[in-house]
Amino acid sequence: MKLTKLYTEFFESEKAGGILLICCTAVSLLLANFFLKDNYIQLWHFQIGGHSLTHWINDGLMTIFFLLIGLELEREIYIGELSSLKNASLPIFAALGGMLVPAALFLLFNFGTATQSGAGIPMATDIAFAIGILSLLGNRVRASLKVLLTALAVIDDLGAIIVIALFYTSSLAFTNIFLALGIFGLLLILNRMKVYNLIPYLIGGVAMWYFMQQSGVHPTITGVLLSFAIPFGDGGENSPSYKLQHWLHKPVAFYILPLFALANTCINIETGWYTGLIQANSIGIFAGLIVGKPLGIFLFSYVTVSLGLCALPHDLKWKQVIGIGLLGGIGFTMSIFITLLAYDNPNLITESKIAILIASLIAGTIGYLSLRATLKLQNTEIENED
Repeated sequence: MKLTKLYTEFFESEKAGGILLICCTAVSLLLANFFLKDNYIQLWHFQIGGHSLTHWINDGLMTIFFLLIGLELEREIYIGELSSLKNASLPIFAALGGMLVPAALFLLFNFGTATQSGAGIPMATDIAFAIGILSLLGNRVRASLKVLLTALAVIDDLGAIIVIALFYTSSLAFTNIFLALGIFGLLLILNRMKVYNLIPYLIGGVAMWYFMQQSGVHPTITGVLLSFAIPFGDGGENSPSYKLQHWLHKPVAFYILPLFALANTCINIETGWYTGLIQANSIGIFAGLIVGKPLGIFLFSYVTVSLGLCALPHDLKWKQVIGIGLLGGIGFTMSIFITLLAYDNPNLITESKIAILIASLIAGTIGYLSLRATLKLQNTEIENED
């Protein structure tokens, strides 16, 4: 399978970004608990324009992250792995299973309680972390495995955005929603008129973000809407979509996601923190990310392939799909993001973050060891056949 230049750039930036995220998380936890403590935590609560620094990162900079995800999804739909129903079916069904089963397991422990709104927490996959772990396996990883994980994670995050829009919106200001959608409509008209200058789209995107922010709908959805308004053209290097996606890779991987990790993992771990791990909310997160993700991804993939609705790439084994499912259990960025929308209680947010970090670590470690073993065995079998 031949990978496009832009896909390779996306994968490489996410790979490096995933490794950087691990370092930022470790540094943030150390600073919040050993070196600077209160001063470091208060830094992220510094007010700018009536909002905290963390708020601007989560609601502002993360919109740019979703813009990049939207541009990659658009490319995959038009000319990539999702451009044909046959190729798109497997990651779509896998992502669907990877969202529904974790949510169901979470609700199994939390339905009817004050924490049931956290059902979206184990539904999403952290693309950068998952690709970063996969990259540690080096050249043993086949292109089809990289593409499946990336497509699955991108669709997964799109699903998370839809969940945020539908279930984590408390009150709506319809005038602002209509203004935001009106701007989106104008950008689509510019697209149809073949206006290829990026400036009006970016200005319109900022205005759309402002009205979406005021509407009650989480403004990060603006990133995805804007990505589909920007002209794709032929998808070549001179198209606006290509230029913007190419430019965003490094800022997102090396600035935006690391800042998100630093701001949202500055967790002061207090005495007795482990008692929160046996609460229904934490158990639901563990069950969803560690068990629900691989189970949902494997079951939905296996059933749909058995029914002939899609096909497993010839060079992939089912054990590797389970490994991919485990890497899908690395929720981190998106899981923390949804936690902040689902809960208002600071103690519950902290407990959830700790559970997410531990669950992501377990899922990532088991996924890495599983794929390492199956890929080594597969390569040995190929060598013996030769």
